[in-house]
Amino acid sequence: MLIVFKSPASGDVIMFEKNGKEMLGVLGKDPSDAKGIVTVEQLPGAIAAVKTAIEADKARLAAQAAEAEADEAEAKPAGGGVSFFQRAVPLLELLERSLKDKVPVTWGV
Repeated sequence: MLIVFKSPASGDVIMFEKNGKEMLGVLGKDPSDAKGIVTVEQLPGAIAAVKTAIEADKARLAAQAAEAEADEAEAKPAGGGVSFFQRAVPLLELLERSLKDKVPVTWGV
């Protein structure tokens, strides 16, 4: 299943359910809600929360890379993978554009 974040300010941001629910948790929304809204008034807090989560994820990845280097292991796991912050950036951009245009962000509608 997919979760689609929508706003008149930008194109849709589509995520797999697992990743979308993680983003909803960061936004302070109930991940079990099938649909919802981030109002214009909630956008500054949502943007701050996503930025904080992105910075925390980058710090975690840097620590893992340093640990892997210290262990003389390969710093990047086989197969790569997509990190939280890579998934969060498009949503952050959607939230910022929505705030600029003063329009809400919805999902599941």
